[in-house]
Amino acid sequence: MAKLQTPHIAILPSPGMGHLIPLVQFARSLVHQHNFIVTFVIPTNDSPSKAQKSVLDSLPTSITHIFLHPADLSDLPLDSKIETVISLTLARSLSFLRDAFKSMVDKTNLVALVVDLFGTDAFDVAREFNVSPYIFFPATAMTLSLFLYLPKLDQMVPCEYRDRPELVRIPGCIPIHGKELLDPTQDRKNDAYKWLLLHTKRYRLAEGIMVNSFVDLEAGAIKALQEKEPGKPPVYPVGPLVNIDPSKVDDGSDCLKWLDDQPHGSVLYVSFGSGGTLSYNQIHELALGLEMSEQRFLWVVRSPNDAVANATYFSVESEKDPFDFLPKGFLERTKGRGLVVASWAPQAQVLSHGSTGGFLTHCGWNSTLESVVNGVPLIAWPLYAEQKMNALMLIEDIKVALRPKPNENGLVCQDEIAKAVKVLMEGEEGKGVRNRMKHLKEAASKLLGENGCSTKALSQVASKWRNQTAI
Repeated sequence: MAKLQTPHIAILPSPGMGHLIPLVQFARSLVHQHNFIVTFVIPTNDSPSKAQKSVLDSLPTSITHIFLHPADLSDLPLDSKIETVISLTLARSLSFLRDAFKSMVDKTNLVALVVDLFGTDAFDVAREFNVSPYIFFPATAMTLSLFLYLPKLDQMVPCEYRDRPELVRIPGCIPIHGKELLDPTQDRKNDAYKWLLLHTKRYRLAEGIMVNSFVDLEAGAIKALQEKEPGKPPVYPVGPLVNIDPSKVDDGSDCLKWLDDQPHGSVLYVSFGSGGTLSYNQIHELALGLEMSEQRFLWVVRSPNDAVANATYFSVESEKDPFDFLPKGFLERTKGRGLVVASWAPQAQVLSHGSTGGFLTHCGWNSTLESVVNGVPLIAWPLYAEQKMNALMLIEDIKVALRPKPNENGLVCQDEIAKAVKVLMEGEEGKGVRNRMKHLKEAASKLLGENGCSTKALSQVASKWRNQTAI
């Protein structure tokens, strides 16, 4: 009987590790703080990745997972954008989701379905089974504010956003040029934009939206999101939910041992997240820039891709040996001062290590929040998705990041890189950035404490779900 009464939450992540990681932390919070049970229902268009499996297999027994039957995307053009692939994978998995729901509703007390940013098609299935639909938004409050504003913006602006001379004024946020908005908005005729617009229109069907951010980080955006207006779901800032699991350091322990031998706060960590790749020329410039900076660095390098910046989004591994693409003699010349590792490093442990003093990042939101939690200042190097928006916010609004300027061809040259690295690690401007990040770290740790705002926001949602159980 007790099993039946325990509230059960289904979580539907869209494909890709970047969305799974914060949802896993969210699930852990529900289980540890509120004694819920959670099932991840995972749509796929291929067999599950090793990384996905290892994360899911490491979870406590009250968090289970089901991989849905792979969706058939064989009719999809090869140049389909990532948002189209994700949206269609979900849309074509609804019948499999319905079967999973039947089984869960029969055996457990299923009270809510939580989807992430591209999962709104699944709301129809939730409604069929009288289960409350919610969104967990794994990106910034600024991006969420844009999503809720996009249907209106779409009607107001006749041209491409990037061609519009006026800045876009997202509610509660700094004004932004159309060309800095997230990738799928850059070509309104493309299916990726049409999917995005469709999802954003359906956001108002959710009963609540949890956003992985917090007031000290994004005060303006969160205030705007929480202003009541007809048909807008309540927004709960529950962040920063990040991967802080200190265990499991098998694959990357060499770099942690290396960090142990470096002076406190002296190492720049360089990584472009689980999905980011650079061009061949850009890898060269980055290597020479790091060498020229004369600073210590730990660089997670992947083989280049000259076509797209998110080549490893669905698989973390490099396709070829990335060391083959480094400038001749680079490893020998930087030996001792720099360490280069292929494809992967235990990022949570690297960022929490005392020797790490800076982070050159693609500005993915998981990576950014991990930096905030550890008080590590940033060099912003956005690549895809909403990363340009994140970079702009981190540099101009919160002022916890520096950005090396690309040349007219979009290449960031070695002297620009060296300058930014030097300024961050030992310059006056770097000191200011470091101090501001330290304040955010302190704020974040209070928020997640017993009486912190983020803990209370999550409790509000949990008690709503618990009340549904009692009915």
